[in-house]
Amino acid sequence: MLTANKLVPQGRGLAPVLLRRAATVELDWDIRQKSRFDCTDSQGRRLGVFLSRGACVRGGDVLVAEDGSLVRVVSAPQPVLVITHCPQHGTPFDLTRAAYHLGNRHVPIELRPDHLKIEPDHVLADMLRAMHLIVREESAAFEPEGGAYGASATGHGHGHGHQHEHGHSHSHDHGHDHSHSH
Repeated sequence: MLTANKLVPQGRGLAPVLLRRAATVELDWDIRQKSRFDCTDSQGRRLGVFLSRGACVRGGDVLVAEDGSLVRVVSAPQPVLVITHCPQHGTPFDLTRAAYHLGNRHVPIELRPDHLKIEPDHVLADMLRAMHLIVREESAAFEPEGGAYGASATGHGHGHGHQHEHGHSHSHDHGHDHSHSH
């Protein structure tokens, strides 16, 4: 069994030709949110993945095996509930309201401009339908938001600073620097 203990978020910095040649591994969200798991790649190799505690793997990330080989992660289709607003009885803002209520319940949510995705839950589905939202079951990749202090669904978990110039004529600097994750 090969060991992989390095993760390159979204394959950043790796040559596209290397990514095209890389083996792949299809993993559902249940596995990808774990920092330690076993899997089999597209070349039939068994991988033992050992990442730092709290790490999660996103579709498009690249695992680096101990032999230097690359394994591109693909989000496997899985059962999900796709939530859309009802054009006859509501507005797109209803999705914002639904995301708020689901977030209060600490439900992992994939946010998209025109829909939300959650893992199947008939109680939540009934609640959403009562809010006049359309809920349908589907098999699709699931990439929930990472939370305010973690990596986001798109895997852009890097922090960066912003300098803000406020244009005051005082001699001291009113600019400030802060970091946050996307």
